[in-house]
Amino acid sequence: MTRPSSDVAFSPAVKAVQAKRGSREHYAKAEERGGWRTEISPDLALFLGEVRSFYLSTAGAEGQPYVQHRGGPPGFLRVLERRTLGFADFKGNRQYITTGNLADNPRAFIFIMDYVQRRRVKLWGRARVVEDDPALLARLWPEGYKARGEQVILFEVEAWDTNCPQHIPQMFHAEDVAGTIGQLQARIRELEAEVAALKGETDAGAPTA
Repeated sequence: MTRPSSDVAFSPAVKAVQAKRGSREHYAKAEERGGWRTEISPDLALFLGEVRSFYLSTAGAEGQPYVQHRGGPPGFLRVLERRTLGFADFKGNRQYITTGNLADNPRAFIFIMDYVQRRRVKLWGRARVVEDDPALLARLWPEGYKARGEQVILFEVEAWDTNCPQHIPQMFHAEDVAGTIGQLQARIRELEAEVAALKGETDAGAPTA
């Protein structure tokens, strides 16, 4: 029997805890339908096209976990195929923990938090580093983005799921807020100019003593 895709996270120990705490029946029903989604849906692709930041989790040969932040302009995380994501890996502090971990253990996890819409997306899969492929790096490079590219990371999706917005604080990107404030300030200046013009017309038409 084919295992449900959610088994990538729901180990026997996890299922035992779910049974003990009363949520196993709920997730068992989802497993009967195959578990979580395994292909990138159109809605997910649209969401990923706006992503500016995410976290990539890996583990070394001994199971030591590590989480690294990845950021860039909207759309720097690209959908390449129905189950494949890719992004240009920019030079950073040159610790290479993620790169080393993936050399030992391809299992990886991507966590994306959207604070504006208060939603989160979790993707389980396997990742690999691609070096010395300038064509692929150029394909994934965000247009006009000033950074130093070093390699490409490809992520093969095995399962993905979303969570409810509970406990997620709503926050907005500073550049988005600045843009909105700029528009409001421009509109205020327009209205002030209109008021000044109307006041001038009124003063010009007022009778003199």
